[in-house]
Amino acid sequence: MGIISLENTDRLYWLGRYAERVYTTTRLYFITYDSMIDNLGKDYKDYCESLEIPDIYKDEEDFINRYSFDEKDPNSIMSNLNRAYGNAIMLREEVGTECIAYIQLAMYEMEKAKKSDAPLLFFQRVEDNIMAFFGICDDMIANENARNIIKVGKRVERIDLFARTHETKTNILREVRRLEARIKRTNLKYNEGVFKNLYSLLDEEKLNYHEMVEQVEKILEV
Repeated sequence: MGIISLENTDRLYWLGRYAERVYTTTRLYFITYDSMIDNLGKDYKDYCESLEIPDIYKDEEDFINRYSFDEKDPNSIMSNLNRAYGNAIMLREEVGTECIAYIQLAMYEMEKAKKSDAPLLFFQRVEDNIMAFFGICDDMIANENARNIIKVGKRVERIDLFARTHETKTNILREVRRLEARIKRTNLKYNEGVFKNLYSLLDEEKLNYHEMVEQVEKILEV
């Protein structure tokens, strides 16, 4: 598998989580943005509540600007993208410049979105570059363990966000199965009981989404 320091193992895991957070929250943001623009009823307060983000925004316009681009807002898309890039830079030897380049391209597109009157086009390019990053990891990262740790972070974050936004049982179950298969291919020490608990929760008629979030966040607590 190749030896990876504990510090870089943590960075690989959070690189996967932050990159996925940017990807999924950008997709969710699209829906909220369209709803606000078209006055369809769902507003930014619903968005903040579903993701358990503090509502620090004055109004819809403030939310659109700050949640998207404010680097001082720890929950903004830009802040999470910066965290992904920061971890990637520290992992240059593990992931390579080709992989890092796609995170950097996503940052360029965010800067373009910030200056544009039609930001959603550039947000789509942010999504595309994050997906390209995950794809190129499989081709360019020689260390299988490193690749798999990134993907573990990706799946943990996706399950967390899917549970927070009340995704369908089918979609969450698919991600849990993918996480279980992926984490077994790493040297990570993980809490096997989390999978038993998640499958049990997903077998219930009424899903306890809050408990799912709590469980998946315990995956590495051993």
